[in-house]
Amino acid sequence: MKKSLLIVSIVVAFTMCAFGQKSAAKKVDPSKGVRDAFDRLVEGIKQVDAEKVMSAYEKSDRTLFFNNNGSVTLGWETMKDNRESSYPKTKDVTLDVTGLRIEMLGRNAAYVSCKWKQSQIFDGKLENASGRMTIVFRLIGKDWKAVHLHTSPDNPGPTRPILESEREKTIAPS
Repeated sequence: MKKSLLIVSIVVAFTMCAFGQKSAAKKVDPSKGVRDAFDRLVEGIKQVDAEKVMSAYEKSDRTLFFNNNGSVTLGWETMKDNRESSYPKTKDVTLDVTGLRIEMLGRNAAYVSCKWKQSQIFDGKLENASGRMTIVFRLIGKDWKAVHLHTSPDNPGPTRPILESEREKTIAPS
């Protein structure tokens, strides 16, 4: 009897262990779809491909873009038109993304934040910029789509004032 109980216990333990390994192997990273959508967006920018870039965004008149230059663009069609008019003048784009963070806000929402550094030739002139960005994604059907982009420059120019309370303070030695 003791021998039978021991054999049954070993079989049950082995089965549970094997089942646990299978379920662990099948565990899917919930942020993978968000990362794929973000990577498609970045590749579209590097390739100067308006269609690929815009495929990462929800096709809605409510899609909201807070642009690096301080302006606001409302609506997918408006941003698509802007990209399609500027991309023929754009070439040799490099875009480096660092500090990428994906934060899941549930099963259907997430945000991506990162630092970026971009250079390109626009209308024959070299442009360089860097900053930070946050993109809000939603799961729409089976696809992750960006619904809001907020980007800001690292070093706002003198025409873009910073509140005195937000300026970096230098503390004099005492």
